Amino acid sequence: MIRKVQLSTLALAVATGWALPAQAQSADADAVKQELATMRAQMQRMAERIDTLEAQLATAQAQADSAQAAAETAHAVADKAGAAQTATAKPDTEITWDGAPKLASKDGWSFKPRGRLQVDIAGVDAPSGVVARKGLGVATELRRAYIGFDGTLPGGFGYRVEADFANSGVDLTDLYLTYKPNPDITLTLGHHKPFWGLEEMTSDLFTSFMERAAFNSAFGFERRVGLSGTYSGKTLVVQGGVFTDEASDLNDSNNSYSVHGRVVFMPKLGQGQLHIGGSAYFRELNDLANVGSYGARPFVHTTDVRLVSTGNIIPVTGEHGFGAEAAYILGRFHATAESHWLTLKRAGLPDPTFNGGYAEVGYLLTDDATVYKGGVYDRIRPKSPLGKGGMGAVQVNARYDWLDLTDAGVVGGRQQTAGLSLLWIPVDYVRFIFNYGHIWVNDAATPAGTDRDYSADALGMRAQFDF
Repeated sequence: MIRKVQLSTLALAVATGWALPAQAQSADADAVKQELATMRAQMQRMAERIDTLEAQLATAQAQADSAQAAAETAHAVADKAGAAQTATAKPDTEITWDGAPKLASKDGWSFKPRGRLQVDIAGVDAPSGVVARKGLGVATELRRAYIGFDGTLPGGFGYRVEADFANSGVDLTDLYLTYKPNPDITLTLGHHKPFWGLEEMTSDLFTSFMERAAFNSAFGFERRVGLSGTYSGKTLVVQGGVFTDEASDLNDSNNSYSVHGRVVFMPKLGQGQLHIGGSAYFRELNDLANVGSYGARPFVHTTDVRLVSTGNIIPVTGEHGFGAEAAYILGRFHATAESHWLTLKRAGLPDPTFNGGYAEVGYLLTDDATVYKGGVYDRIRPKSPLGKGGMGAVQVNARYDWLDLTDAGVVGGRQQTAGLSLLWIPVDYVRFIFNYGHIWVNDAATPAGTDRDYSADALGMRAQFDF
């Protein structure tokens, strides 16, 4: 406060020209100098502090600008990555192509339409004395016209629904639900095939002739309603199930049932694939009408005439059958043989046993391979399909087929066939079959006049596609 007064007085004196004493003037001048020096020091420190603050502010601003630039760069990268992820991420429902469009979701649902069409033209040239010769003439047939769908459900379940529209009515083929507790085991419930043998279990899309061997139809191999299980390992297939009857034959009085089993051993042998298997079944007819009839068409399906047939056998209370099968597949080459024995149970009468089988060899003339998978033959996929620089796959096959329906007082006849076939597979899902068979018949159910031993010739062609 004193300094302020002194300064004020000095300032007033200076302003007014008032003269102070010399001693006072000297003391006050020193004080002012000291005060000015102090003020200059303070101002210097303030300037230095301001410079420091400005430098810090500039550094902070630079850091902020750098951080903002980094953030903008990171945001741009994130946007680009997000866009790329969005572009490459699979949608909830994916559509792929497997002969037909297949829809599959991430949670285990899938759906795929399926179908097949087989159109046949064929005829049988039998001796003129055969009464039913007119029914053996050249005819065209819509052999199969399947339509349906299959897919999977969450939890390891699967399904298939399929029917045949080829005839005047609708025949149910497959209608079943599957469950796979692990990749090697499949449980099936519904209308499906029991486990008869190699050729019967192979899809009709992949057989080497227009029709399977005669015993398959003569012995009544068909789909039935039942519960079954399949174990399919690397070298072993085990199948078994309990079945009732074909869905169209089920009614209140049909309480028949059958038990089926099949085992296949399929190791590699050298460079090829070996197949050795056997099957067995037992059927109890119970209250089902005890009339049995067993017969076979002559090599083609365009006729309903049976040159060999047991006619109605009464009474039949049950059946049991055994089958043996063997095959070897090596690249273009395959060889297959099967035989099956069917025994009828008849109350108070001898039990006849019928037998049928075939032996076959085949070879692909093109650079393709016979396909075998899981105990059956599978789809041949041409390496050079038509339309892509090639002609597709071409295969030739030769077969001896026999069926004997005579035993224990039952005379149904014996039919033997030597057959040749030529397959052309231009693309994966299209196939053409040309086959010829020479047939020998003994004890024919349909005689040529009085002659029950004669021969006939059958010729046929099939065009098919599936999806």
